[in-house]
Amino acid sequence: MDSVIRAWVNGDLVDTTAPAISAIDHGVTVGDGVFETCKIEAGVPFALTRHFRRLERSASGLGLGPLDLPYVQKGIDAVLSAGEPIDFGRLRFTVTGGRGPLGSDRHMDTELTYVVTAASQARPSRAAHLAVTPWTRNERSAVAGLKTTSYAENVVALAFAHERGAIEAVFANTRGDLCECTGSNIFVVVGEQVCTPPLSSGALAGITRELTIQWCRDAGIPVAEESLSLGVLRTCDEVFITSSLRDVHGVERIDERILPAPGPVTARIAAIFAERAAAEVDP
Repeated sequence: MDSVIRAWVNGDLVDTTAPAISAIDHGVTVGDGVFETCKIEAGVPFALTRHFRRLERSASGLGLGPLDLPYVQKGIDAVLSAGEPIDFGRLRFTVTGGRGPLGSDRHMDTELTYVVTAASQARPSRAAHLAVTPWTRNERSAVAGLKTTSYAENVVALAFAHERGAIEAVFANTRGDLCECTGSNIFVVVGEQVCTPPLSSGALAGITRELTIQWCRDAGIPVAEESLSLGVLRTCDEVFITSSLRDVHGVERIDERILPAPGPVTARIAAIFAERAAAEVDP
């Protein structure tokens, strides 16, 4: 598998081993940036329009912008055409505050930095193992619900999960309610009821989460967006996570608890998602 990362920065394809942005880029110094990750399937990014919309929402929430989305599209076209079509992989586009001071203040007249990368990667495993972290998401944070480049707490939480043999880490919020994973939204099935934490929990408005809810409801499967105690993970019948690269991914273990994966409800939802996604590349 070609795992070489293709990169485009501010208008040019670049060597990922060479310097490409300023040492005082605000995305480097203080994490002042936003990004999106799309699935690449047979050389084509999935749900690109929805990802563009969320990028703009995140940038607005962070005080960046307006964004030049046609410029981002130019970068996407460049990395996707830079080699053989990527059968399955990750497309990431990032916008930072550009050159700035060494502190949190921002130079408002500085040009933004645009970065687009793409690479092949392995498809997800059959089922997921999750670990519950001892840390929380702050649902009242100034950046709650924004997809920013400030990912340090996710790095720490994911390392915690990996140390325990898990592939994802689960956060509660400060109220003790179930929130999300480091890069995935989480759903539980109780009987035949499908539930997921509301966005007011502090969870990111995942694109795959949004499509899963919409397509389930289209198929007559009600999905409740409601506050859930973290304890629901000890009693629910099924769990699955959703993300751009995982689609609908059944969970077989949470800490020491073993679950059916995929359970019957999860399997049905995964099949619905796969069918709808195959029929429309930019839903």
